[in-house]
Amino acid sequence: MSLKQQLEKLKEKTIAEIDEAVDLNALNNIRVEILGKKGPITEVLRGMKDLSSEERPVVGSFANEIKNKIAQKIEEKKEILESQALDEALVAETLDVTLPGKKVPQGTRHILTQIMEEIEDIFIGMGYQVIEGYEVEKDAYNFERMNIPKNHPARDMQDSFYVTEELLLRTHTSPVQARTMEVHDFSKGPLRMISPGKVFRRDNDDATHSHQFHQIEGLVIDKNITMGDLKGTLEVLLKKMFGEDREIRLRPSYFPFTEPSVEVDVSCFKCGGAGCNVCKKTGWIEILGAGMVHPTVLEMSGIDPEVYSGFAFGLGPDRVAMLRYGVTDIRSFYLNDLRFIEQFKVKESN
Repeated sequence: MSLKQQLEKLKEKTIAEIDEAVDLNALNNIRVEILGKKGPITEVLRGMKDLSSEERPVVGSFANEIKNKIAQKIEEKKEILESQALDEALVAETLDVTLPGKKVPQGTRHILTQIMEEIEDIFIGMGYQVIEGYEVEKDAYNFERMNIPKNHPARDMQDSFYVTEELLLRTHTSPVQARTMEVHDFSKGPLRMISPGKVFRRDNDDATHSHQFHQIEGLVIDKNITMGDLKGTLEVLLKKMFGEDREIRLRPSYFPFTEPSVEVDVSCFKCGGAGCNVCKKTGWIEILGAGMVHPTVLEMSGIDPEVYSGFAFGLGPDRVAMLRYGVTDIRSFYLNDLRFIEQFKVKESN
C-alpha cells in the first residue's frame, strides 16, 4: 500500500472517529493521537525517505492536506460539542428569576455605639464639635491640667493604669478638653465641644463597674456663661434621651476641675417620679456630673477667667444604655453574646 493510500485510509478512519466523538475529552484524545508528534501521520511521513525526489513533494503536499482536513474536522466537531454542552448546562442550571433571593444577614452597630452617636447628634445639632483624643495620655493633661496635682486625694478616686511615671491610660476624656482649650482661637468664636471615647480605671469588674468603659464629656467656654446655660443644655440632652416630660435637678457636689460642681439627676422615666426599683423609690436617677469650669483650669490653658467662663459635664453612655434598656450587668455590653447584642438591632437607613 502506497503512502498516499495509507494517508487516505487514515483520513477516512479518523473522520469516522471524529463523527462518533460524544464529548470534548474524546475529541481531544483523537487530536493528540492523530496529530501529535508520535501520531500515525508523522509515522507515515517518515517513510518518505524511501521515495524518489519527484514523489516526495507530491506525497508531502498530500500529507499536509490530509492533516489540515483532519484538524478542520476536529474544530468543526469541537464547536458542535461545545454548543451542545452549553445547551445542556443551561437546561440543568436554569434559574427562576421570579424566586426571591436569599436574605443576607447583616449586623448593626453595637448598642453603645448607637447611644454615643445619638448623643453626638444631639450636640452637633446645638453647634458643638466632636473632638477625639489620645487613649494613652500624659499625666499633665489627664490630672494636673484638670486641677489635680500630684498627691491630690482626687487621684485616689481614679485609680489608674500607668505606662510610665508620666504616661497612663486616660481615666476620663478631660485631657481632650485641656488640649483643645490651649489651642482654641477665641477671636473666631466660643468653644463648644464634646469628647467621646474609651477610658480606663483600675476597678474590679462587677455588675456596675468595669476597668474599661465610655465617657462623653462636654465643654463650653465663652464670655458670660452661667449655670443657667449649663442647666438648659442638660435639660435638652436628657429630654431627648429619656423623654420630653423628664425633669432634672442639680445637687451640690465636688469635682477638682469645676466650681461650683453639681450632680445631675433626671426624674425617673419608668415611674414618672412615683418611686420604683429603677430609681430606688426616690423618683430620681443620678445621671451625670457637671459644673462651672474652675478658674485655675482656665488659667492653666492660657484663658483669662476674668473675661471667659464656661461649664463642663461628663456622662457615661454605658450607664445611659443600662438605664434606658433595663440592663442590670454592665459586663453584658462587652461579652459579645449575640443573644444579648441582637436585642438592640436598628434598621439601617439606605
